[in-house]
Amino acid sequence: MSFSQAVSGLGAASSNLDVIGNNIANSATSGFKSSSIAFADMFASGSDVGLGTKVAAVIQNFNDGTTTTTSRGLDVALSGNGFFRMTDSSGGVYYSRNGQFTLDENRNLVNTQGLTVTGYPTSGTPPTIQTGANPVALSIPTTQMAARATTSAGLVANLNSTDSTLTTAGFDSSNADTYNAKSTMTVYDSQGNDHQLDVYFIKTADNTWQAYAKDSSDASTTGYASQFTLSFDDSGKLTNITDSAGNVTTDGTVGMTIQGVNGAAGGQAITLNLSGSLQQNTGASTFGNPTQDGYAPGDLTSYVINDDGTITGTYSNQKTQLLGQIVLASFSNPEGLQSAGDNVWTATNSSGQAAIGLANTGTYGSLTSGALEASNVDMSKELVNMIVAQRNYQANAQTIKTQDQILNTLVNLR
Repeated sequence: MSFSQAVSGLGAASSNLDVIGNNIANSATSGFKSSSIAFADMFASGSDVGLGTKVAAVIQNFNDGTTTTTSRGLDVALSGNGFFRMTDSSGGVYYSRNGQFTLDENRNLVNTQGLTVTGYPTSGTPPTIQTGANPVALSIPTTQMAARATTSAGLVANLNSTDSTLTTAGFDSSNADTYNAKSTMTVYDSQGNDHQLDVYFIKTADNTWQAYAKDSSDASTTGYASQFTLSFDDSGKLTNITDSAGNVTTDGTVGMTIQGVNGAAGGQAITLNLSGSLQQNTGASTFGNPTQDGYAPGDLTSYVINDDGTITGTYSNQKTQLLGQIVLASFSNPEGLQSAGDNVWTATNSSGQAAIGLANTGTYGSLTSGALEASNVDMSKELVNMIVAQRNYQANAQTIKTQDQILNTLVNLR
């Protein structure tokens, strides 16, 4: 019996060395999770002497590895609970902790083995993340960002109260002597054509200014995009605006209309917000930086995965746009996952079904862009374990040798 006991011990020690060797071999594999071996004794029914040992399980250690910076835009480190969710060409679902991503020939986001990273898609204009939708393969398309027509603009005017009053009868936008101040902003039509919108201010009385907005980039336009009167109180704060039709607003807004060029839609309405404007003794009229919500079309120039898993593209028109968001999967029993090689796992009955969510929400871990999670193998611990396994193997070999010597002695008795 001692032979079989020792042989089982040799097999167990050999399996232990296999696990240790695999851990050491993958000590530089990003996202790798080390394993440890568990043994169980064997007994025959009715016997008080054991039959040896067996491998009960190989247990995976899902503790975090060290986060290391790479400064590469498509590298993502995952800390805490969760796995990246990936699919193959046939729809099979896999899970990984290795965030070394790249692009394939179709600009899909994939891992180094070609599995596609999944996440929430975007929809609408501007694009928004469709949280809760079925995860889909994420990609970084080179599609041009479409132009957006300006619908609202903002301007803060600081008008000089000591300016001389003028009459509007002689106003001429080409003659600087016929107006007190001028501000310029750029707005866009439906095809992304830029329009230079000049706003002229004429002081017609104390606390009263007449304004004219003109689309100076369109030579065919002879009229004005808007005409309105600004009224200030005795402290110089804007109180109301009256448009050319006699409509009065107290929120600092006034409407205007520009005509499209090169085939763009005509009669484009824009709301100009002048709230916060003042009339005081400033020495000279000044204007804050204008704002507006339109933009020209743009080509993709760069992209990055952010710490919340969103993928953001930067375009040549200086705008950014969401392209998707990486999802994470969590399991009630991660140790029940089945390793599929290539640093990925598949779900099993023991692991339970995957729950899908986003980084930094609920029980899900956090992401770090431009970084990778290193292997969690503790090299010093593995080397010590190797010594123990080696001694275990030697001891079981000595059991066989001793039993052989005893049998040899018995055989030689005469």
